[in-house]
Amino acid sequence: MAPNRAETSATKTEVFSQPQVWRQAAAAGRGASLPVRGQSVAVIGCGTSLFVAQAVARWREEAGHGITDAFTPTEMPMGRRYDSYVFISRSGTTTEVLRALEVLRAQDTYAITATERNPVGDLARHHLPLPFADEVSIVQTRFATSAAALWRSYLGHDVEGLATEAEARLSEALPDRVTDRRHFVFLGHGASVGLANEAALKLREAALCWTESYPAMELRHGPISVLEPHSLVWSLDALPEGLGEEISATGAGLVRPASDPLVELVLVHRAALALARSKGLDPDQPPRLQRSVMLTEPRGDYVSSGG
Repeated sequence: MAPNRAETSATKTEVFSQPQVWRQAAAAGRGASLPVRGQSVAVIGCGTSLFVAQAVARWREEAGHGITDAFTPTEMPMGRRYDSYVFISRSGTTTEVLRALEVLRAQDTYAITATERNPVGDLARHHLPLPFADEVSIVQTRFATSAAALWRSYLGHDVEGLATEAEARLSEALPDRVTDRRHFVFLGHGASVGLANEAALKLREAALCWTESYPAMELRHGPISVLEPHSLVWSLDALPEGLGEEISATGAGLVRPASDPLVELVLVHRAALALARSKGLDPDQPPRLQRSVMLTEPRGDYVSSGG
């Protein structure tokens, strides 16, 4: 049997540090230099940072701050103009992010990274480093949620309340039979769609699980057909009326949210660690992944020039 590494992993330490780190991010957010109300904004990132960008875009629009879209850099329509561009990159070295920033460097650009000095931060006009949220792990947890907390604080959300909720979830029991499941589906609505995407990614990365994620109403449009008793549907937001009953009728397990979607994500992180442990996997060393994707092959941006 493989050694039980997940008990003392760096990833676990970082997962459990999130409430306190959110408080630091909230303090930074209250005085942050971020795009002002009324500006149109593109939020750009890869992988986990893309999913945070999706949530941030929705929170910003819901707060009445203006049109906000989220893109991965290789799919961003460079012919479409925004007042400001926000790049989220933990390492500040991701090749696709740097290439997009090079194209847009004459614009009003912002970078949110985990270190004081890095290429992305150096290229952007405004740099918001979060060194207290930096991570040893390849799998992102606290940097991503701290970038979200920074934005939520800036938009006037009660991050202290979220941190207090998250502290309670750190000692709460995990969903029943979570380590026996073979298929996981995460659902969201609004900003929590991005967080559902991130939840699915965390279980794929840390525990090599079969995962999916959808806006909640989309489950009815095909994905519900593959639900079985070995499936677990985990909603990060309130379910539309009647959908919970349809899920239960398939025999799949169902987790309804007990707190804010960002707080719910902390419980997902803990489930990812438990699943890794049950499989004898090391969550600090996921296969074929690295802390930053830095490409060495000939340049191939795949950046759209469409409007």
